[in-house]
Amino acid sequence: MKLKESLGALGEPRFAWYFTARTVSTAGSVMVPVALAFAVLQTDPSARALAQVLGVRTLAMVVFLLVGGVVADRFSRIVVLQVSHVLTCLTQAVAAALLISGHATLTQLTVIEGINGAVTAFTMPAMMGIVPLVVDRTRLQQANALLSFSRSGLGIIGPAIAGLLVVGVGPGWALAVDALTYAVAILCLSRVGLPRAESGHARRPSMVRELREGWTEFTRREWLWVVVLAFGLLNAIQVGVVGVLGPLIAASNEAIGEAGWGLVLSAEAAGTVLMTIVMLRLRLQHPLRAGMLAMGVLAVPMVLLGALPAVLPVAIGFFLAGAAVEVFGVGWSTALHEHVPLSVLSRVSSYDALGSFVAMPIGTFLYGWLATTVEVETLILVSAGVYVLITTAALLSRSVRDLGRSSEEPVDEPSGTSRREPRREPTGQPESAERS
Repeated sequence: MKLKESLGALGEPRFAWYFTARTVSTAGSVMVPVALAFAVLQTDPSARALAQVLGVRTLAMVVFLLVGGVVADRFSRIVVLQVSHVLTCLTQAVAAALLISGHATLTQLTVIEGINGAVTAFTMPAMMGIVPLVVDRTRLQQANALLSFSRSGLGIIGPAIAGLLVVGVGPGWALAVDALTYAVAILCLSRVGLPRAESGHARRPSMVRELREGWTEFTRREWLWVVVLAFGLLNAIQVGVVGVLGPLIAASNEAIGEAGWGLVLSAEAAGTVLMTIVMLRLRLQHPLRAGMLAMGVLAVPMVLLGALPAVLPVAIGFFLAGAAVEVFGVGWSTALHEHVPLSVLSRVSSYDALGSFVAMPIGTFLYGWLATTVEVETLILVSAGVYVLITTAALLSRSVRDLGRSSEEPVDEPSGTSRREPRREPTGQPESAERS
């Protein structure tokens, strides 16, 4: 595929404006983890304070995820996203003003980030449901790859810029920049426009019934719940090894150190960016088969971290891991967009997100405890083995292995109908060069 063809999605005005909005808002969002951490520590220099703010934010997001999915399916997704962006812009602006003026307290920051976490629960399902509305179905993979490229590329430079702002003028100004990016994104979203089918709705059933419908659609598709179940376990291992044990090894090993660990994480982001470019030109015939095979590669940096803890080999492993995550990410988004009816897509994606986020704090606490009772290197190597077993087990499902591509809009099915077989690519479509 030529470069011009791989960027074809940007030629569609709706997607071009949506892509611009996402890129601008992401430019601010990638600075928040660094800015927020130092903002909290500036207010209360303790691990307890940081855990309190981050924990409340995550908890609020998890609590409202299912509601966010229903709201995004019930109303115009662009409007939901705009309202969410307005709230995020205002809360970040308030936090910035409090920090810059020197009046911020830990309680204020906790409440503000709790609101932001709740808002995120509405933002994510809405974003998942917008892409099929603003780009031709034949360009869904390209569109997802472009959005991922934007996110990953900014993920490399955003934290560094945030660090410079924190050191130079303070964390409050970094949050002020984040608020400004959301204001610009709101204007860009106003230019997107949506197809007529999204503009109006007949009388809708109760929210409880819509939640049940979302759950029915989620459980009806074996490939969907199998992968989410697998990722509930994979994310617990990933956050435990990379989030807890990784920094622990880096800090205690002169061959890596704190600076080396930063390089390792940058290498992961670089791998993601490079693979995104590949995914713009490579069509996945079986997106979940390729994605789950790729996820097994994440065991490589775990093995290197446990057996050969030095910057270069571990960075290479994380580079490969970043590339592998991108294969799965694009494949997963494309599978959802092509095989889940648009009317329930946001609700289904909220169940997906809930299954993923619930596992992360469990993994964090579990590995924090295991690290005090088991040799860390052994724990990492065992975790790598279990990780491969889980990805392999998911591929035992024929529904996961054989899910193909579809250029047709998936049809809503009444509750109680049998599970659909994966759609196959129509005869005459170009063959893919699936990467495993």
